[in-house]
Amino acid sequence: MYNIKLHAIILALIIVAELIGAHTFKIGVGTIVLLPMLYALMIGILTTPKFLNLSGKKEMHDASALLGITLMLLMARYGTLVGPTLPKIIAASPALILQEFGNLGTVLIGVPVAVLLGLKRETIGAAHSIAREPNVALIGERFGLDSSEGRGVMGVYIAGTVFGTIFFGLMASIASSTLPFHPYALAMAAGVGSASMMTAAVGSLSAMYPDMANQIAAFGAASNMLSGLDGLYMSIWMGLPMTEWLYKKCYRMRYGTAPEASEAGKEEK
Repeated sequence: MYNIKLHAIILALIIVAELIGAHTFKIGVGTIVLLPMLYALMIGILTTPKFLNLSGKKEMHDASALLGITLMLLMARYGTLVGPTLPKIIAASPALILQEFGNLGTVLIGVPVAVLLGLKRETIGAAHSIAREPNVALIGERFGLDSSEGRGVMGVYIAGTVFGTIFFGLMASIASSTLPFHPYALAMAAGVGSASMMTAAVGSLSAMYPDMANQIAAFGAASNMLSGLDGLYMSIWMGLPMTEWLYKKCYRMRYGTAPEASEAGKEEK
């Protein structure tokens, strides 16, 4: 990428975020850890208004292309931490696999809320998962990204990209302070299939438990890897069918009639 302006903006964001540094705040019984990643993300969003003439469409497009490369380097770094803690990870492997059933909570909570807010077939794409890359591909293959389901999954994907990192970073620190869970369990819960979200949560946990930082990062990375593998099959075999079923029930309860058929189904007929 030969976008000098983009690299200059990124360098400035990194310098400013690192100068601010990590800060810890006590709120009641909880502790919130704010990391440089959060500052960089927030300041980066502030560079996008048109009147500032800083980050235009070209910079945004080039930055999205570089994101995958950056995350590959990040996951390679996490891979070096998995090896030394492999016996502990193997011992916890049943928990790592069974945690995928927790992702079905997205369906149970998301579908009723989406229907209550007035969404129609967009609910299927939006609430069947946390809508990361494999799930976007699944909905695209099943319904097409220009369908109502495709608009739903892309909406959640974009919202997760913008706000998910901030939310995960704050949620991990609050959960660590208020809930009776071991840091390893919270690290495993952070691996939902998104490298950026997992990194934010692991960073907060590592700041709160510096003596377990490497182990926390290893559990988070291993969990994230497994979520990317078996999480897709969980969505295909359980998440998506459950979402379709629950959507029909919730739709009938609110509107008193059966929901409309999917656009993909109409085309097949």
